[in-house]
Amino acid sequence: MTSYDFRIIFMGTPEFAVASLKSLLNAGFNVVAVVTSPDKPSGRGQKLQESDVKQFATTCNIPILQPERLKDELFISELKSFEADLQVVVAFRMLPEVVWSMPRLGTINLHASLLPQYRGAAPINWAIINGEKTTGVTTFFIEREIDTGKIINYKEVEIEPVDNAGLLHDKLMEAGAKLLALSVTDIKSGNYTKIDQSLSAKAYNKLRLAPKIFKDDCKIDWSASVEEIHNFIRGMSPYPAAWTTIANIETNERLSLKIYESEMHICQHSQSIGAISTDEKKYVKICVLGGYINIISLQMEGKKRLHIEDFLRGFKNLGNYRLV
Repeated sequence: MTSYDFRIIFMGTPEFAVASLKSLLNAGFNVVAVVTSPDKPSGRGQKLQESDVKQFATTCNIPILQPERLKDELFISELKSFEADLQVVVAFRMLPEVVWSMPRLGTINLHASLLPQYRGAAPINWAIINGEKTTGVTTFFIEREIDTGKIINYKEVEIEPVDNAGLLHDKLMEAGAKLLALSVTDIKSGNYTKIDQSLSAKAYNKLRLAPKIFKDDCKIDWSASVEEIHNFIRGMSPYPAAWTTIANIETNERLSLKIYESEMHICQHSQSIGAISTDEKKYVKICVLGGYINIISLQMEGKKRLHIEDFLRGFKNLGNYRLV
């Protein structure tokens, strides 16, 4: 069977998935259709916004399906008509069994962690938040329980001290795209071994999960250690972004701030935990357990993101505020 005869349906939505779709096409695989999310209103004008995957697939003249409901009979019928040998999923919705079990060779998924670690919706964020030094990408077959199917291939990726969630996203996106093309090549040739995740799990003392992150989860806990807070900020940056609230000591006026970038200074001090220290010109640092968090860039609610020096030029008397 040639690569052209081997029929693939690709499912994905964001930029992370586009790199994988490109990789499959560059490897000569025949992607007969793309399934992505419906167009959604966005911005002040509420204009319909196409997904990144749709925009790219359109330039390649690949048929596009955008079902509202994945169990819709019309969608299921149309999906069957493409007679795919394999379905490939990258950053898409959870599939019903009627969809993932359809192709003769099944459906595979690319996940941005070294499974079975960090199963869930936000593996990139949680790996940094938890202070991991290494993560990676994994390809596996989709089964009933989310992110638990048999592993095909994996690739380790180092987490650098300077990495935030955005930088790590890009590293994993590229590594994942290469791994996915390799995995599809292996499946097509039959030259692969399915690795049971329950066997892999025995190598870990503790399995960590990566649940979806909501706004309340993004609030900074200033009672944590300096390293934990620094990792939390970079693990949330640039999206969904760590935030905190400050209040004017005299008026109790409250302001919400997103903090995108920080530096940690490990040291012993006698100041109160959560105290704000600033020269009102060049630096703002928060006294925390085991040192200081130096804020490098932040964004006030309703304003644009600024470097701390630019922020202080426009925001006076920060020393009159406290964390709440």
